[in-house]
Parts: sequence; C-alpha cells; structure tokens
Amino acid sequence: EIAWLETPLAEDKPLLGLCLGAQMLARALGARVFGYDDKRSEIGYYPIEPTEAGERLCAARFPRTVYQWHSDGFDLPRGADLLATSGTNFPNQAYRHGRAVGLQFHPEVTYHMMCRWTHRGAERLTRPGALSRPEHLGGWFQHDGRVAAWLEAFLPAWLEGRLGENARPARPASPLPQVREREAQAARHAEA
Repeated sequence: EIAWLETPLAEDKPLLGLCLGAQMLARALGARVFGYDDKRSEIGYYPIEPTEAGERLCAARFPRTVYQWHSDGFDLPRGADLLATSGTNFPNQAYRHGRAVGLQFHPEVTYHMMCRWTHRGAERLTRPGALSRPEHLGGWFQHDGRVAAWLEAFLPAWLEGRLGENARPARPASPLPQVREREAQAARHAEA
C-alpha cells in the first residue's frame, strides 16, 4: 500500500491520509514512522495547536481538540508544511505535501464509531496515555461540532485544490446548529 501512494503523489492528485494513512503517507515521503516500547498512545480527545499554515488552510478555524486512536507517530516529511502540532510524544499532528494532506487524528469519527471502537478495542484503553470510555463519549459532545465545521470547509477546499487560498471569515459561524443536530442524532441512536 505504501508503494501505491507514489502514484497519486507523482500525479499531484488530492490525497488524504487519516491516522494510519497519515503515517503511511509520511513513510512514502521518506519520513520515519515510530512507536514506543511501552505502547504509549493517544486514544481519546487531545489538544493540538495549529500552525500559521494550518490556520490558513481553509475558511474554518482549525480544531483545537481532536479525536485520536493511535500508538504510532511520524517525523515531518522533508518538504512538507506542518499544519498542527501537540505534545512531546506525537508532535506532528497534521501536514501538507503538495495536494496530499496527512492528519494524525480522526475528523471523520461519528458517535456510533466511537462507541464501537471503545467497546471492541477496550483493551487499548489501558495503554499509557489512553483516556477512559466516558471521556471519549463525553468529548464527542464537547468537541465534534467544531471538528465537523472544520471538516465541512476543509474537504471542498482540498478536493478543489484551494487549500490555503481562503481567508477565514472575521467572525466564524457558530457550530451550535451542527452540534445540536449531531447530539439529536446520537440521542436517537442511543434510544434505538
């Protein structure tokens, strides 16, 4: 799979790597991918800090707290622009190399996915750095609206080759309607 990534990279096609995909993309670009002997992880919601390039990526504000589910990290590939960083264990959280973007986090996660992952992968929640299941589920209600608003602005800009061309609005739109809708969806799902 890593060798295949050279094709869209050579053709300058839009390429998005999420979590393992970001690690594979980093490796295809010649960067080191690493883990820790003690299996330390980022599993749950963690704060990240966007760089100036990250803030200019699309019209929405880059999220400050994102959902993670990984025990491996990567060095920044040569020639890539760092978009977001975090603490010392997994400092590279997002990067851009041409039209390829790697995100160490999971902006696509739904409440249902999180319930499934934290149930089926419960043993991983005992690793150093992993948060408890209630912290995962509560974090979704707290952070998903902002992540979803960013993703809705990011995806079209990425696919249309407009990353970094949009100035953020002076006053970002409120994520509250999206949060309310996602909460309603989660509540309907929980009742089912």
